[in-house]
Amino acid sequence: MKRSLIVILLLLSTLSPAFGQKAKTAADRAAATAAKPAAAAPLADKIPYITKTLANGLEVIVYPDSGVPLVTVEMAVRNGSFTEPPELNGLSHLYEHMFFKTNQAVGVYRCDLAKSIGRMDYYIGNNCGEQVKLKAQIGDVGYLNDLDKSGYIRNGSTQEEFVNYYFTATTPNFATIMRAMRDAMLYPSFNEQEFNQEIQVVLGELDRQQSEPGYYLDRTMMDHLFYKYPSRKSPGGTRETVATATTDKMRLIQSRYYVPNNSALLISGDVQPDKAFAMAEQLFGNWKRGDDPFVKFPLVDHPPLPKSEGIFVTQDVDNVIIQLGWQGPSIGKDNASTYAADVFSFIVAQPDSRFQRALVDSGLTVSADVHYYTQRNVGPIRITFVTTPDKAKAAVAAVYNEISHFTDADYFTDDELANARTLVESRDLYSREKVSEYSHTLAFWWSSTGTDYYRGYYDNLRAIKRSDINRYINTYIKGKPHVGVAMLSSAAQEAAKMTEADLIGK
Repeated sequence: MKRSLIVILLLLSTLSPAFGQKAKTAADRAAATAAKPAAAAPLADKIPYITKTLANGLEVIVYPDSGVPLVTVEMAVRNGSFTEPPELNGLSHLYEHMFFKTNQAVGVYRCDLAKSIGRMDYYIGNNCGEQVKLKAQIGDVGYLNDLDKSGYIRNGSTQEEFVNYYFTATTPNFATIMRAMRDAMLYPSFNEQEFNQEIQVVLGELDRQQSEPGYYLDRTMMDHLFYKYPSRKSPGGTRETVATATTDKMRLIQSRYYVPNNSALLISGDVQPDKAFAMAEQLFGNWKRGDDPFVKFPLVDHPPLPKSEGIFVTQDVDNVIIQLGWQGPSIGKDNASTYAADVFSFIVAQPDSRFQRALVDSGLTVSADVHYYTQRNVGPIRITFVTTPDKAKAAVAAVYNEISHFTDADYFTDDELANARTLVESRDLYSREKVSEYSHTLAFWWSSTGTDYYRGYYDNLRAIKRSDINRYINTYIKGKPHVGVAMLSSAAQEAAKMTEADLIGK
């Protein structure tokens, strides 16, 4: 399931009693259950996007929706921390920061402008004589005038298994933002002054992340769960790798991963597919195919945990946040378990589930969540719950008691299973309401799973049986080595009287 840990932690923090909110009562949950519709017929037989792969390997994905006169042009790259050895950790994210900076097309535009207004000092000082020679390759850069007037928005993000960039603008500006994407993708400049500025920006982001207690829970879990190759699960990297980055390393990442056969162009919104494919061919068809980076630089094999481990993280927090983590299934190795994981997570998330009754309705926890993060290179399974120091020990014991019963025949009903399959599907349908956001969802699935996996997602969800869920739980959770992390203050740890053995259910 596509949901980051930071979202989970934000949700948990807002449910904390320290913020003056209370847990839902059994009556609240019963009312919510009564309002929930019964399982219905399939909501969506197909995910309505169209794909075409250019001769150079670039996959073009078009999701047409003319409900609003907006169009989003997005580029996704299979890059991110899963490609990063320690010396490159965090540099995929730094590359993302450089993507919208000055590129060679912008350089040509500035040189043309300088010459037209007689600023020969700029023209000579910026080596414009050489830059303008690129016009034969790049083409007319006058579109940049239109880009400035288009009112576009742009952004990007870096996760473990993909990096994405997008422009969104009104429909008449489609050709302009397509051209802007092409030039940013194919003709970066990596200006040294801008690069040094962005290093400081990224360092500032790291400092802000490290000022949040949740950062330490996340990093402790990931660093221990993927103990041999922790950099592969850390998109932000470290201050040391970011501070010592060079533009040569940016060009290394570009040459290795920013090739058409490792990228996807996603076009969504008010656009005609035929026009979109034609323009993609025109602008990106000559982009030179590269070596398959995952053949030359294979993904690491995360070794299984040799034993379970409990860890305390001391932070100045009011409550106790506990997370139990397992190495889960990988796309391409056990796809069936990834579907089962999504369905089971939705079953136990429902207000009337046995899991929620035992943990939240009982008053042992404020909130409790079971989550699998879909990944090609080992997706983590995490159970996260918030409690208070006086209830922490009992809450941990209760969670492990629930785990021991996950595969019981009566742990969930057939109706709960059917409802969960429908809820997963309806969540995805709801996400399509904002097409520009749904483009990012498609980018995630393309990178981590491939379009064939996502296209068959609903059919596979509907086919999930109790036996599939039990196989998933027995294969990855019950009796398997795992990591237990408790984040709490020093005073809370003394009051809770928990041990490392408690955190691993011993």
